[in-house]
Amino acid sequence: MQIPKAFSTALLLGGVLLTQFSSTATAARFPDPPDGGNIGAVGAIETAVFAGGCFWGVDGVFKNVKGVSKVVSGYSGGSQATAQYEIVSTGTTGHAESVQITFDPKQVTFGQLLKVYFSVAHDPTELNRQGPDSGTQYRSAIFYTSDEQKRLAQAYVEELNQAHVFRRPIVTQIVPLKAFYAAEAYHQNYLELHPNQPYIAINDLPKVEHLRKQYPELCKR
Repeated sequence: MQIPKAFSTALLLGGVLLTQFSSTATAARFPDPPDGGNIGAVGAIETAVFAGGCFWGVDGVFKNVKGVSKVVSGYSGGSQATAQYEIVSTGTTGHAESVQITFDPKQVTFGQLLKVYFSVAHDPTELNRQGPDSGTQYRSAIFYTSDEQKRLAQAYVEELNQAHVFRRPIVTQIVPLKAFYAAEAYHQNYLELHPNQPYIAINDLPKVEHLRKQYPELCKR
């Protein structure tokens, strides 16, 4: 989410990309997740780790999903030694800006989180970029924490492909989580703390609005 030199142009481009994504991948076209969206009767608190561009917006989206008790912005894919914003921003560390989501499967399933991830939180057809941000640190990735998460993620990507939801190929990586490192304190809860910041207002707040409009049953009251 570093602000490019051509600040206004890049922000406008980000807004255009978001509009195009929303118009070509609407909730009506999205199939149900592989678990059918069924809420489990039992189950411990679980975690999921997703990467989809700047973690500010992804964090802000999932904080509004019911059953989610905590979302932490951070880094996954690289080593602890390089899990620092200024180093990650070089795009040479292997890290992706990610969010760690703590959720109650009795209230929201991993499959439902996948649906939000693919249809609201980011555009899974953009390779190593998202809106105005480019680099491998902004790649689309699911860092699974169990064989079941891996199975569900792979099944949902296949389901989306068969349904031809997107006009371009899905480029989301599905890889095992080796470690998650929390980002610096000033990155946490950034959207809620800075709603008037131009980057947030143009690129991320529309995602939260889209979530509430398309999936009111998945939103916190």
